[in-house]
Amino acid sequence: MATEEIYFKHHELLLPKETHSQESLTFLARDFSFKDDDAIAVTYPKSGTTWMQEILPLVLSEGDLTPIQTIPNWDRVPWLEENRLKEVVHQLSSPRALVTHFPFQLMPQSFFSSKAKVIYVMRNPKDVIVSSYYFHQMAAFLEDPGTWEEFIDKFLEGRVMFGKWTDHVKSWKHTDLGDRIMHITYEQMIQDLPAALRLIANFLGKKLSEEVIKKIADHCSFKSMKVNIMSNFSLVPKMYMDADKSQFLRKGIVGDWKKHFSSEQLAHFSSTIYKELEGEHFTLPWNLSDTAEVADVHT
Repeated sequence: MATEEIYFKHHELLLPKETHSQESLTFLARDFSFKDDDAIAVTYPKSGTTWMQEILPLVLSEGDLTPIQTIPNWDRVPWLEENRLKEVVHQLSSPRALVTHFPFQLMPQSFFSSKAKVIYVMRNPKDVIVSSYYFHQMAAFLEDPGTWEEFIDKFLEGRVMFGKWTDHVKSWKHTDLGDRIMHITYEQMIQDLPAALRLIANFLGKKLSEEVIKKIADHCSFKSMKVNIMSNFSLVPKMYMDADKSQFLRKGIVGDWKKHFSSEQLAHFSSTIYKELEGEHFTLPWNLSDTAEVADVHT
C-alpha cells in the first residue's frame, strides 16, 4: 500500500492510521487532563516502550503483580496519542502510568501546566533501526520496510512513524521541565536493571525495599516478558502483527546492529546522525562510528 494509505500526517510526523486518528489526537489535546502524580515514559519507537509498560506499574504499585498479569500492556499503560486512551482512561487508577512517542513540542497544554513526571528512555539508534526494521516486517499497519539498505535511508530521512530519531532526542533534551524529567538509556537498564529500577523509583518518590526491587527486576526480565501474554503482544490478531515473520519481543539485547550494518552503511548512518547533532549541548553515550565486528555483508 502507498504511504498515504497507511499513515496520516500530524505536524509533518507520520502516524499509523490503524492506531491513531484525528479523533484520538483531539481527545488528547482537548479532553485529557494530566494529573500531578502521572508518570509518563517517553520513547522513540523501539527504544524500550514495552519494557517501561512493564516497569512503571510495578514501581508505582510497589511490586503488585496484578496489573502485568491481568491487563494487556496497551491498556495498563496506554499511549497518549493512540485511539485506546479514550476507551481506558477512566479505568486507570492514580498514580497513572502512561507512554508516548510524541516529541516534546507536541505534548498537550495540560501536560505543561501539571507536575507530571517524565522518564525519557534513549537507545542506541543503531539498535533502534534494526529493531524497527523487523517490526516493520511483521506489523501489517506499517509500511513495508523494503530492503535493509532502503530502510536505512527511510530512517535517516524521517520517512518512518514519528520522524527522525535525532529530532525526537533533541526535542526532549531541550526542555524546561527541570526536576520533572529523568533521562536513562536502554543500555543502562540492560547492564544493571536493579540499579535502573532504584533510579526510577527514587525519581517517582517510591521507597522500595531491595526485596521489591528484585521482584520487579525478575518480572521485567526479557525472559519473563516474552512468555507473558499480557506483555508479548501475542493477543494481537495475526492480521495486524504476524509473529511468523518476526517476534515482537525479538531479542532484547544490546549490539544486534553488528550483524546488520556493513562498514559502508555504518559510516553513512553515523555521519548523518552526528551531522544532525552538530552544535548540540549534549553528547551521545555511544560511539556510533565504532566498526568493531560489523558484518562483512549486510542482510
